[in-house]
Amino acid sequence: MEVLKRIFNFYLNSSIHVALATCSLAWVTLIEMNIDCDKSLLSFVFFATITGYNFVKYFGIVKFHHRSLASWLKALQVFSFIAFLAMCYYVLMLEADALMLIVILGVITFFYAIPIMVPKKYLFDDHKNLRQVSGLKVYLIALIWTFTTVLLPLLNNDVFINSDSVIIGVQRFCYVLILMLPFEIRDLNYDNLKLATIPQKIGVKKTKIIGVVLLAAFLILEFFKDELLEESIIAIVIITVITLLFLLLSNKNQSKYFSAFWVEGLPIIWLLILLLLR
Repeated sequence: MEVLKRIFNFYLNSSIHVALATCSLAWVTLIEMNIDCDKSLLSFVFFATITGYNFVKYFGIVKFHHRSLASWLKALQVFSFIAFLAMCYYVLMLEADALMLIVILGVITFFYAIPIMVPKKYLFDDHKNLRQVSGLKVYLIALIWTFTTVLLPLLNNDVFINSDSVIIGVQRFCYVLILMLPFEIRDLNYDNLKLATIPQKIGVKKTKIIGVVLLAAFLILEFFKDELLEESIIAIVIITVITLLFLLLSNKNQSKYFSAFWVEGLPIIWLLILLLLR
């Protein structure tokens, strides 16, 4: 049992779970836009997510060389390096327009972890990276996920940006924001007040109300598309209900895996529903 627990924790800590979630959302976009499964793109998104998330999460730890973390950190470093090599392999298979967006996203990810010159009044400590800019974190993450899971698949498949794709982009931004709220509520016990997260500024109850409003917008926007797909509508209704339940159940004292596994795994469930309905 202890071995299984360690494997599961490595699965979460190595960002495999979040990579599957990001990959799932990109696949959802391909299905909704009637694009054939782009295996090279999905593979790139999977390995790029692992590389990016592990870089952001563990950059500070590696820099300070904490001995108590050496054993599992070394395994994560090796795994992340392999993921980086795989990312480099698959990026060579992508289209030029997609590569331009990838460069932009790469620069944003880099400065999300690396110190930059930001006016001190916008920071909650002296780290001076985008992650510490007051009130920016959740919106920046939602924007990166939207570009990665909506715009990138379209660019790589040379698909014209129409009204339906714009709606999908707005839906995706709203949905990722919603998924971030249980994490923000969970971290109320740990986040510095100067980080100015949504629950810190308006409280848990109003945060959930905002989440419900965003979820309603996410669902309603589906019916404004020019091309309505029955399976997409059914899948979005189901995932909206499931997401609503997790949003309402989230609290400051949630279990260790409530957000890290269940909430972060909702995009995977969305994809599975879509695939089952096809």
